[in-house]
Amino acid sequence: MTSRVFESVPPDPIAYLDRLAVSELGREYKSVMLAALAVEPGQTLVDLGCGPGADLPALAAATGPEGTVLGVDHDREAVDAAAERTAHLLQVDVRLGDLHELPLADGSCDRARTDRVLQHVADPGLALREARRVLRPGGLLVLGEPDWGTLTVDHPDAALTAAYTRYVTDQAVRNARIGSQLPRLAAESGLDVLDVHPLTPVFREVGAADRVLGLQRVTRRAVAAGYFSPDDADRWLAHLATGTFLATVTFHVVTARA
Repeated sequence: MTSRVFESVPPDPIAYLDRLAVSELGREYKSVMLAALAVEPGQTLVDLGCGPGADLPALAAATGPEGTVLGVDHDREAVDAAAERTAHLLQVDVRLGDLHELPLADGSCDRARTDRVLQHVADPGLALREARRVLRPGGLLVLGEPDWGTLTVDHPDAALTAAYTRYVTDQAVRNARIGSQLPRLAAESGLDVLDVHPLTPVFREVGAADRVLGLQRVTRRAVAAGYFSPDDADRWLAHLATGTFLATVTFHVVTARA
């Protein structure tokens, strides 16, 4: 089953990140993260896993011309895109680097953030210890991650929703439950957890949800992995495309102090 409401071709990774950043969901949680950072003019801030730099201009505005904003990402294409779009911002410096071994000196940053990055890294605990290492005493780290185990897509057959979520948590996302794990992992990394702020976006339009969740593409991968039969997948997608739609997932913003 195919429908025009679903994207059949995966979007370009950089285009996808840019699209999410300006979506209602992106604007909401990013504003919460920026407020939690409590950036002061003149400070040094590092965006860990900055991607194509969608957030770097806002961070540069928060630090002001006397501050420094560092963007670090392991993907060369993303780093090049971020450097190009921030070339006019003299306080921004984008670097190629691994979150498990940051190219930054001990205690060199006042603020740090990760935005939907730890769900993908090989060792979130090591990445958090690196973030703590580069923070000055008293510096703040703000983390934003989903817990994909909370993903609910309404369907008359609850077993199909359970199968979809189980595939996402088992195989689609490397660290799928990271949102709920952040407070524990941060504490184990030597950070003092100050606040946990859950946000639960509600999608009531299937097209908007699909642009974030890739519903049809993920379902097809779930069929290949044995989580859905082809008939169940068609039944699942047909209802999503034509019935009353509702999907939710909980996103966690955690503030910690070095």
